[in-house]
Amino acid sequence: MKKTLISKMDPENIDIELLKKYAGIIRDGGTVIFPTETVYGLGANALDEQAAEKIYRAKGRPSDNPLIVHICDIAQLDMLTDSVGEKARLVMERFWPGPVTLIFSKKKTVPYATTGGLDTVAVRMPAHPIALGLIRESGVPIAAPSANISGRPSPTRGEHVAEQMDGRVDGIILGGDCKVGVESTVIDLRGDVPVILRPGGLSSEELEAVVGRVETDPAIKSADTGAAPLAPGMKYTHYSPDAQVYVVKGSGEEAARIINRLVEDNAKKGIVCGVICTSQNSKYYDAPVKLELGYDSADAARNIFSILIEMDKRGVHVVYSESLEEKGLGAAVMNRLVKSAGYRFIEIQED
Repeated sequence: MKKTLISKMDPENIDIELLKKYAGIIRDGGTVIFPTETVYGLGANALDEQAAEKIYRAKGRPSDNPLIVHICDIAQLDMLTDSVGEKARLVMERFWPGPVTLIFSKKKTVPYATTGGLDTVAVRMPAHPIALGLIRESGVPIAAPSANISGRPSPTRGEHVAEQMDGRVDGIILGGDCKVGVESTVIDLRGDVPVILRPGGLSSEELEAVVGRVETDPAIKSADTGAAPLAPGMKYTHYSPDAQVYVVKGSGEEAARIINRLVEDNAKKGIVCGVICTSQNSKYYDAPVKLELGYDSADAARNIFSILIEMDKRGVHVVYSESLEEKGLGAAVMNRLVKSAGYRFIEIQED
């Protein structure tokens, strides 16, 4: 197991000298975990093929799953692509820095190890002072998927990062909790109609207000296919705790009645169950472990990954989760829940 340099850093009072030390690790071809506004990222030099390969090894991630490249300045796009369309410029002007990733045709300088073998590159500019500072001090774009073991819930809290990744990477910067809590929205703007490849921290409604009609890739709603993924999270099971997760299609008292019965039946068999619910509906549930998403979709986005991780810490075997309305951030939360459940649903027939 490698020795990992771990440091706490205040996003409001960044230690520049310490940040330069981590930037040196990036320049030397190493791996550094750092906070963003969405989730923690596991970073390496995006233009260094061997460095990018270290990301896959650290995560245990299939090498055909593309990495997102993070930049700190629009000028860095010149290192990555020479095909920035008008709609892409509109999105960047309105939403960067922020939780949206754009798909571009890549330059030859971007190694296929970074793009998962594709001729496209996914790029975003994070809205977090530590992330932006690390990229700036490194002097190179940083490829950074979520900082978790492949397939596990993404970490949004510093302690969860250290628990999973200590000994797997060269450095970890702990910068508190992530404000958004789900990964960036990935959108392909190369065609006539923009296509969302992964719902995330920026809603389709917000994008449509800037670029007009937006479509959603059908793969988001279906089980994994054999097609080459253009964005992370499209092909493989993701976000899964050890517990078996079920998404309940329904909510309110009737859904709670069915779930409570399942929890009771499982308890007789020695199966520990957990419930994920909104704060509004929490009163309806009787379960050994009951964790609340919060009162709205923004709360749910901030809390969903830490809740999935907490279920394992509580020794839960089976998790039943309420559904959210798939609007705004609710679409991103439901995408993560459905992926974590491996498309296992329980249908509630309401009168």
